[in-house]
Amino acid sequence: MNKENIKHLSIETLEREQGAFMSKVYGWMVGGLLVTAAAAYYTETSGLFLSIVNSSFFYIIILAEFGLVLALSGWIEKMSVQTAAISFITYSLLNGLTLAVILVRFTDESIYMTFSITAVMFGALSMYGYATKKSLSGFGSFLFMGLAGVVIASFLQIFFYNSALSFAINIIGILVFAGLTAYDTQRIKEMFFDTAGEKTLATKAAIIGALMLYLDFINLFLFLLRLFGRRD
Repeated sequence: MNKENIKHLSIETLEREQGAFMSKVYGWMVGGLLVTAAAAYYTETSGLFLSIVNSSFFYIIILAEFGLVLALSGWIEKMSVQTAAISFITYSLLNGLTLAVILVRFTDESIYMTFSITAVMFGALSMYGYATKKSLSGFGSFLFMGLAGVVIASFLQIFFYNSALSFAINIIGILVFAGLTAYDTQRIKEMFFDTAGEKTLATKAAIIGALMLYLDFINLFLFLLRLFGRRD
């Protein structure tokens, strides 16, 4: 079912089904975050992060994460629902392993506080993206240009560290992913019309939508943590 053959449905029915679709998106996203949190907690508390960071396994994990994101973003339509679900959960698990290497540098209080702030910010921004009648599509090119700038600047920071540049990257990163949270939420909301009535397509769309919001949340959290977190 697409936009052409859902015209006969009432506004109330459309809104109800769209809400159910978004609930699946958020459900998958929260599930991914829980897997990541559990993996990061175990990796940090068990000392496994030392083995990861001091071996080539760390780079293998990074490459695997990158590959899974590319696969889900580019070929999810060709995947079965089971493969897409396993890929998303696997990515969430691997991301928890790499996050532990970062989180171990900060105090537990900073992590919990930053997570709480991120959750509130993300919730408010995603709610805005879902509820607003104003199209946010015009911000897309601006946000992706900002994202490209942050990625390039972060890469340069590896070789030429500068505290002022680091501060600027964190501020811009927060603004970019705050904007992407609202922008992506609205995009995902519109995805409903391309999948409504098609259970398999809707589930795949919910998974890819969850991945989009998951990445927004994680990156918003990391930039806030780098800016406000206290180091051990």
